[in-house]
Amino acid sequence: MPGVHVRDVPAETLRALGRRAKAHHRSVQGEIRMILEAAARAAPPEPGYPPIQLKHVEVGGEVPWTREDIYGDQGR
Repeated sequence: MPGVHVRDVPAETLRALGRRAKAHHRSVQGEIRMILEAAARAAPPEPGYPPIQLKHVEVGGEVPWTREDIYGDQGR
C-alpha cells in the first residue's frame, strides 16, 4: 500500500493527535488514517456524469399508455 510522509508537523499537533488517538483506542497512525479517510469521503465527486438513480412506481392495474402520454407534444 502506498504511504505518505508528512514533514514539519508541529509538536502540539502531534500531542493532540496522540490524545485523540488514545480517546478512540487507536494508534496515532490509525487515527491519522481515519482522519484522512473521512476527509477523502467529504471530497467533491469526480467530474463526469452523476450516478443514475432510478425509481420504480407501482400504478396499480394496467394502463393503456399512448405515445402522447409518454412524450407529450414533443413527439420524440
